[in-house]
Amino acid sequence: MVVGVLRLALLIRGARSLKDKRSALRRIIERVRARYNVSIAEVGDNDIWQRALVGVTAVANDRSFVNEVLDKVVRDVEMLGVADLVGREMELETYSEMHERPDKPMLDEPPPMPQSEEQAAREEAEALAEYLREDDFGPEGGGR
Repeated sequence: MVVGVLRLALLIRGARSLKDKRSALRRIIERVRARYNVSIAEVGDNDIWQRALVGVTAVANDRSFVNEVLDKVVRDVEMLGVADLVGREMELETYSEMHERPDKPMLDEPPPMPQSEEQAAREEAEALAEYLREDDFGPEGGGR
């Protein structure tokens, strides 16, 4: 699984209020959502009239596909002409398949449960006894 994260720093020159800014951002966000299967949202500079920080994410099983989609998003935002792109940052992260990672349990595997209430009570008592020994409260520690 490949996760791509794109951050776009935008300058909205025509914005004279937050309402103008949000109107411009709405055009950008709706256009990107309509054309690409990505998540997109304003993620920073929320109260600054002429600046916006927009985050875009894409997930797929092919690294080059995710890279291509995010590059197309950048081109579309620039071509729309609603805002100037003043900065961009893209990261692609590859995650291995869960069955390939023996150190990580599968999501559908519940954690091991005690076999009975009696066993659970015994384990709890043993844990408490160990805790008391470690904190010098037990007969072996002699108190504080």
